Amino acid sequence: MKRRDLIAGVAASLASPAAPPPPEQATLYIPSAHRVEDLALMHDTMDEYPFVDLVTPSPELRITHLPVWLDRKSGPYGVLYGHIARHNPQSAALDGRTSATIVFRGTDAYISPSWYSNPKAVPTWNFAAVHASGKPLPLMAGPELYELLATLIARSEGKYAGGAYDFKSLPRDYVDGMMQAIVGFKMPIELLEGKFKLGQERGDADRESIVKHLESARRDRSMASLTRDFYRRSKRP
Repeated sequence: MKRRDLIAGVAASLASPAAPPPPEQATLYIPSAHRVEDLALMHDTMDEYPFVDLVTPSPELRITHLPVWLDRKSGPYGVLYGHIARHNPQSAALDGRTSATIVFRGTDAYISPSWYSNPKAVPTWNFAAVHASGKPLPLMAGPELYELLATLIARSEGKYAGGAYDFKSLPRDYVDGMMQAIVGFKMPIELLEGKFKLGQERGDADRESIVKHLESARRDRSMASLTRDFYRRSKRP
């Protein structure tokens, strides 16, 4: 999703905003100018950035970083599927009763006041994020967990690696043994919050300037570069 298209989509979604969630339910502060209620835009963002933070308050505050996949067609906001290690203490929170929030973080960027028509302003960071909240239900084993993994791998493999790997070609007894080490979950989404801070509240000239400068701004290093440098700095055990 290009930044120019993203800003246009956000602007359209703000035309007829829905009522915000009650303060006691909200998981983050969202100024009205940055609140997004467009379900399709939030779903697109969730599909584009499926590596997330799973946050639960039990057994104590825990965060796990993991990939998930979204079933858009189930329930009013969709259902999320993922898995974590069985030995992870957070697996105890996947009981269908404990509330959780899954944070989807899109890209972010520094915004210089020098890019505005009137540079008498303060710097900021623009970003897009979607928070999905609900009560994850455990999927311990069996066909449902197998299909969860198969779908997650197929979606990731097709999007990022060309689809050469076929999870379903692995012997089922081997996969069943591996599944003993994980706990799968599905989380019907009860609350969906979108915060897109992209400068959409500024005038047309500033918005065009933001996009122009972002297209030529310094990029953070790639995962390939990060991995290569980490290998160089790390010693083998």
